[in-house]
Amino acid sequence: MLGAFDLATFCDQTQQILVFVGWAVTIFKIAIPFIIIFYGIMDLGKAVTASKEDEIKTAAKRLLFRAIAGVCIFFIPSVVLWLFSTVEDFSSSSDGFAACQTALLKPWASGGNDGTGTGK
Repeated sequence: MLGAFDLATFCDQTQQILVFVGWAVTIFKIAIPFIIIFYGIMDLGKAVTASKEDEIKTAAKRLLFRAIAGVCIFFIPSVVLWLFSTVEDFSSSSDGFAACQTALLKPWASGGNDGTGTGK
């Protein structure tokens, strides 16, 4: 047996890693939808300049699917945050869980920083 698992200790020991992962998720959450939609717009622009009706329809449909995918990717962290908040309500070790949640989903608020830029 590996011993007792303590969530508060785990979050304290891995906070730097969790904050790094949180920043990566935040950057991907913003960058990937823009990249997806940019490529869709480029495809649509190429189809429009080619002046072929079937290519324009295909590119427009592809742009719609890419825009939907971009929006979904943007909102996935928000859904995860909501799931974490529902789990936190039922968790007995909410202090440790809150540290993990903050490090992963709000990395700018980890380490004594409230995210306001005031240094508090």
